[in-house]
Amino acid sequence: MNTATEDIADLLGGIGRTPVDIAPLQIGRLTSYDGLLLEASGLAAPVGTVCRIETASDETAEAEVIGFRNGRCILMSLGQRADVLPDARVFPQSNQSRVEVGDGLLGRVIDGSGLPLDGLGPIEAEQDWPLVGRLQNPLERGRVTEAFDVGVRALNGLFTFGRGQRVGIIAGSGVGKSVLLGMMTRYSKADVVVVGLIGERSREVTDFLATKLHGPARERSVVVAVPANHSPIMRIRAAHRATAIAEYYRGQGKNVLLIIDSLTRVAHAQREIGLALGEQPTAKGYPPSVISLLPNLIERAGNDAKSGGSITAFYTVLADGDDTVGDPVVDAARAILDGHIVLSRKQAERGVYPAVDIAASISRVMSDVAERPHIRAAQMLKRLFSLYEENRDLILMGAYNRGNDPALDAAIAAQAGVTAYITQAEDAPVDLAASVAELTAQFGEH
Repeated sequence: MNTATEDIADLLGGIGRTPVDIAPLQIGRLTSYDGLLLEASGLAAPVGTVCRIETASDETAEAEVIGFRNGRCILMSLGQRADVLPDARVFPQSNQSRVEVGDGLLGRVIDGSGLPLDGLGPIEAEQDWPLVGRLQNPLERGRVTEAFDVGVRALNGLFTFGRGQRVGIIAGSGVGKSVLLGMMTRYSKADVVVVGLIGERSREVTDFLATKLHGPARERSVVVAVPANHSPIMRIRAAHRATAIAEYYRGQGKNVLLIIDSLTRVAHAQREIGLALGEQPTAKGYPPSVISLLPNLIERAGNDAKSGGSITAFYTVLADGDDTVGDPVVDAARAILDGHIVLSRKQAERGVYPAVDIAASISRVMSDVAERPHIRAAQMLKRLFSLYEENRDLILMGAYNRGNDPALDAAIAAQAGVTAYITQAEDAPVDLAASVAELTAQFGEH
């Protein structure tokens, strides 16, 4: 074995590579490091290759090849700022384009690289799956024709979702988004739940696992967690890994619930990478690569006509300052998704949870999965709610005299029933059948 191969073998000790695997790899030299991007010369490695870099300490830093410039490889660190030295050696390690999957993932919490975070030992994988998925023929996608029960009365009744639908949850901060996600993970009728907690605070990850995802729901769930203080590469990898795991279970014919919290943080990670690589910012500081990333990620969810499995996906989208219009990520997501739920701060301030903005939310497949009487009852409730909200200030000031408008009189009379229907305690699930029965009994045609 030559000296270069011995150096690599020492550096990669314990990861299972043989001298035959290592021999063809080249050693690069670090030429620049600006805290986010690294450049290495003499390194011939494809995009996606994870490399180890010598540091001033005994440990090594990890970085991933993300592009090329002037004959050099551009890398981005996968961890915290490393104490690397000029001309440090760069060793290609592996191309992590595959994800290890299997039932050993159920009940586990992993990071963006697939390593366990829960202290329960190594994960036994049965096979692997492409990290960025497999390009699927559109005609192999099954239609959305079967209702999906999320266990939340307002969503089941007013915006009935279908198996294989992709839905956005658009909300500002502090309006009950995490509580709603927790209810859906515990009460939805899904075989497997895959949750990607991406770019959130570390405290929120711990809180979500302890209070929102516990008991039997934990046993059928896989959590991929990469908090905000991790590198943008790891945040994007986490979103792709969670989606790849969901795709594997869909291929097994299972009904999968995929939750990505949040899509905005994934877009922010891609923005960091794009700007670091020199992309020109366009819409509100987002480079074009951000807008192209979103459909590539979202389009992977849906039904599979071959296996009969499905991925019903919910993506949270953060609305800065509660502004749901004009934000590039919100607009791009809304154009791709099959519906969206908007959470209203006004509803939250009134103590109405889940704080769904009924007028601004929509499910584009409800007409395909719900019966006509159910749809008419939902439309009636929405009309009564919207009419009351439009005249709310007038009514509260006492400027409206009942009897002047029969439709508004009906809206005022129905308001208590509307509020009672859309309000639900966190620990009180309501299934689809009960949601529809209550809705049609109160607001259906008699």
